[in-house]
Amino acid sequence: MPKSRNVKSQKTYPIPVQDLQAVDQHERGRDFLSPAEVGRLLDAAKDGRYGERDYLLTLLLYRHGFRITELCKLRLTDLNLDAARIWIPRSKGSLSTEQPLAGEELRAIRRYIRNRPAPLPWLFVSERLTQLTRHAAYYLIRQAGERAGFDFIVHPHMLRHSCGFFLSNKGYDSRLIQDYLGHRDPRHTARYTRTAAARFEGLWER
Repeated sequence: MPKSRNVKSQKTYPIPVQDLQAVDQHERGRDFLSPAEVGRLLDAAKDGRYGERDYLLTLLLYRHGFRITELCKLRLTDLNLDAARIWIPRSKGSLSTEQPLAGEELRAIRRYIRNRPAPLPWLFVSERLTQLTRHAAYYLIRQAGERAGFDFIVHPHMLRHSCGFFLSNKGYDSRLIQDYLGHRDPRHTARYTRTAAARFEGLWER
C-alpha cells in the first residue's frame, strides 16, 4: 500500500476545499470501465456459481447506475415487468426515479425470477435464502473481474461511474444524467461531462 506523503515546508498556505477535492479526484485514477470492459465483466458474471443472479446484478448496476446498497435493497414490488419499468429507490437523499427496462434486462429478470429458489421480497437473495448483502455483492463483482482477466480490482461503484461516463459520451446533457443517477448536487455529475472523451472529439480536426 502506498505510503502517505509527508511534505515539510517553512510556510503553509490555505488551500480551498474545492481544490483539494479536485486533486483527490485526479489522484484516484480511472475508476470506471469502458463499454467493452463492461461486456467482458458481464460475460464473466455468467460463469459464476449463481450466474443468472450475478449477471443480472452486474447489468442493473451498470444500466441504472445503482449504488450497491440500493440494489441489494431492491424489492420485487419495485419492478413492473408488464410496463417494462423499474423504480430506483435512491439513498443518501438522492432523487428516486422510475426508469424503463430494456429488452435484455427484462429477459434477464424473468429468467432469474423463474429459477430463483425462494419467494422472498428482495430481488437479490443469497444461497442461504436471505437478502443479498453488500459485502457479498462486492465479492461476486470482484470475482467476476478476476475471471474477466482485469489486472485491477473491480468494485460495484465502478459500474455506477461507468454508467455516467457512457451517457456523457453519448452526448446526453448533464441535467438528464444528473436526474438519471439521482444526484441532488450537479457538481457530482460534472465529473462525467467535464472529463468524458466525447467532449474533446474533433479538437485537432480542420
